Amino acid sequence: MHLRDLTQFLSELKESNTRPWFIMNKPRYDILRAEFLEVLTELIREIGKFDRQVVACDPKKAMFRFQRDTRFSHDKTPYKTHFSAGIAPGNKRRPSEGGGPTYYFHIEADGTLLFGAGEYLPPPARLKAIREHVVNDATGFSKMLKNKHLRETYGDLNPEDKLQRPPKGFDPEHPLVDYLKLKSYFVWIETKLDINAPDKLVPQLAQGFKDATALVTWLRGVPQTFEEN
Repeated sequence: MHLRDLTQFLSELKESNTRPWFIMNKPRYDILRAEFLEVLTELIREIGKFDRQVVACDPKKAMFRFQRDTRFSHDKTPYKTHFSAGIAPGNKRRPSEGGGPTYYFHIEADGTLLFGAGEYLPPPARLKAIREHVVNDATGFSKMLKNKHLRETYGDLNPEDKLQRPPKGFDPEHPLVDYLKLKSYFVWIETKLDINAPDKLVPQLAQGFKDATALVTWLRGVPQTFEEN
């Protein structure tokens, strides 16, 4: 993929995020989107080498919409300023779809590459089930947290939006109470793209996702609730 062209396009869009600008530059977008889908096709194939559950994923369904949903937002700019994708079994990449953990990444206008895996802000029933699994499988959860590859690449689970107090119904004295306060069970890191070495992108992402498989595997062991079926 032409990463320099992608970041240039996103930078210009960030400065002129309007429908007229996008219409004028849509041929550029179409080329970049096609290249991004090629990256996703290769990436799904690489992930499939260590996670067979994603082998049949559709790259078109993995790529998130470029148009923003502005219905309930004060920001009315029509387009996102990043390319993003989520890879999950059955193409169920959103928490509301009950698909479990997802491999996610996006590329921003300034060349930032963010990637990670897990479940980001799952719906209430799923979040409760995960927390209950932390309690019921405390040994397995603790072992997952100590996984060498997970620790070396991501550190700890991301504490974004963490509760100040333990969730209702859970023991405030539980040894894993800090993890019971989480609203997401997700790991991610940010780094800079090497825009002069586009061939490194897929291997970098595939390795990063492989390093997160301890978390992905543990989350797949969380019992499903009736609301998720």
